[in-house]
Order: sequence, then C-alpha cells, then structure tokens
Amino acid sequence: MNKILIGLIGASSFLVSCGEKNKSDSKKITFWHFWSEPYQRTVVDSLVKEFEKQEKVEVEITELSWGDGKVKLLAAFNSNTAPDVLELGSDWVSQFSSAGVLSDISHHVEMSKYLDFAQEPCRWENGIYALPWIVDTRVLFVNMDLLKANGFENPPTTYAEMLEMSKVINKGDIYGFGINGSDKHRLYKKVLSFIWSEGGNIYDGKNFQFDSPQVIAGVQKYKDLAQYGIVDTQKELDNYFAKGRLAFWISGSWLLKNVDEFAKIKDMRLVRIPDFSNNGVSFAGGEYLSISKKSENQGLALKLVKFLTDGKNSVEFCRNIPEAGF
Repeated sequence: MNKILIGLIGASSFLVSCGEKNKSDSKKITFWHFWSEPYQRTVVDSLVKEFEKQEKVEVEITELSWGDGKVKLLAAFNSNTAPDVLELGSDWVSQFSSAGVLSDISHHVEMSKYLDFAQEPCRWENGIYALPWIVDTRVLFVNMDLLKANGFENPPTTYAEMLEMSKVINKGDIYGFGINGSDKHRLYKKVLSFIWSEGGNIYDGKNFQFDSPQVIAGVQKYKDLAQYGIVDTQKELDNYFAKGRLAFWISGSWLLKNVDEFAKIKDMRLVRIPDFSNNGVSFAGGEYLSISKKSENQGLALKLVKFLTDGKNSVEFCRNIPEAGF
C-alpha cells in the first residue's frame, strides 16, 4: 500500500494557498471519519451541522470502520476520489504526509495552543499536515473489590507492589494482571509503557536500542507479570475486568462503558501507571484531521479542520463520546 501512495507524489502541485479562497471552492465539502457507532455519529453530525450553519455550507459525511477504513482511504487517494477532509490515526499521518497526498497547512495554523507531544505526528520534514482532534492515553484500572478481599487497602504506586498484589490475587478464575497477546496495534503500546517507565527507549533518533539494559528490563517486567495474570486480546481482557475477574488492567476510557454495563465492580480506581525504575509513563495516541492535497476546496476544508479541533468543540466531542479519551 505504501507503493500506491508513493506513486502519487508526482501528482499536480498544490497551487492555491490554504489561507485564500480557492477559485474552485464550492459550498460543499466531503469529510470521512471513523466514529461510526450510531451514538457517535449523532455527536459528529451535531458538530458538523453547527459548522454548516455558521459557514452556510454543506458537508457530506462518510463513516469508516477501523477494520478496513485505512484501505478505503488508500484506494480513494489512488483513484483521485479522496475526501476534502479526513481523519487519520496519529501513527498514520507520517505515512500519508510523506507520500505527498496531504496539504501542508503550516502557514495557516497556530500550533502553540496544542500540547507539545500532540504536535509531533502533525509534522513531516518542514511542514504541518494535520491538526490534533483528540488525544488519549491509557491508565491503570484497579478492581479495589479484589484488592480489599485479599488484604490490600490501596492501589499500587510501584511496579513491585503491583507484582506482589498480582501474586496474591491470582488464583482460580480470578487473575492479577491482564497481558495483551499478539494483538496487532495494541501489544506494543503496553510494552512501550513498561520500557519508558524503566527509562528506556527503543530508538534514540539515530539508532535502535533493542538490546539496551532499560529496554530488556521493561520487557522482562512485562513478562514477569504474565505469570500472575491472563494473556488474551484487548477485547477479552476488557471483558474480564468489567466482569470483576481481573485486578489490574491498562486500558482506555472506552472500558468505562463496559464496566457500567456489567455492574460487577463496586469500587474501581483509575490511577496512573505505577513507578518502575523511573516514573510510570503511559502511551498516548489520538485522532488527527488532514486535508487532501488535491481538494478543490482548500479554504473551506481548512475552516472545518480548525472548527473541529478548536478546544471548545474537542471538549464537547469527548464529553459526549466517553471512549474518545480521558
């Protein structure tokens, strides 16, 4: 798929400044996003309707799924049918921007209002090709019912405490810690958290460091916890926790809905990743909005991107879609 995108680099150059009204700007633009559940669509539609009213335009919306949405985007760019505005995962932006299919909006946006770490995925070489829509992180979910039943009064604040608690709690059909198996796009987020919490980094900007003591220590600590827990997929581990059978589980805000549905936990705490050799560090990701380089509605597309990523509208979005992020 990368080859398909790279082949688009030689496409017509972007001649019109995003800050000016494009001669071909119409009063209709297209927007593809991934919030496809009915209640999620309602929230997106409500925000877009406010934009349509404000700008007196029409926005044609298409919902994508995480299962095949990226493939559809690649196909759309390859066939010159890409939407004006599109949502990209934070780890996708560099792939699309480096292929030359996104508009460089660096001269038309003010980046200082965004969190520093959230800005990194927007950039490629000297340009800016996306704006952060929402950012999200993972936290340690703690089932205090299980801790108290085994004599522990407080959540762990260190890795050593979490390991010891997991040893005691892990018995029968009750498990200490949840370990991701070979979940594509999920396992590395958990392991990286352990590596960073050990003070390690797999890449220093020049070289990979898979064999550094800190990286090895982080992976070893993840492996050690597997002895006192259960290894499964993200979905199944979310369900184990929601059903009250898992003491510790690193997950995201979407899990809150599952816990409410099962109603098996009376006392649940959400805490930061415990300290390892260094402070506990979590993994953050997010959703970004970009503009197709071939869009004939650059000015209007930029207005929509700025509208949706405005702080007020981003907060409104997250309040109404809990799984959008903490």
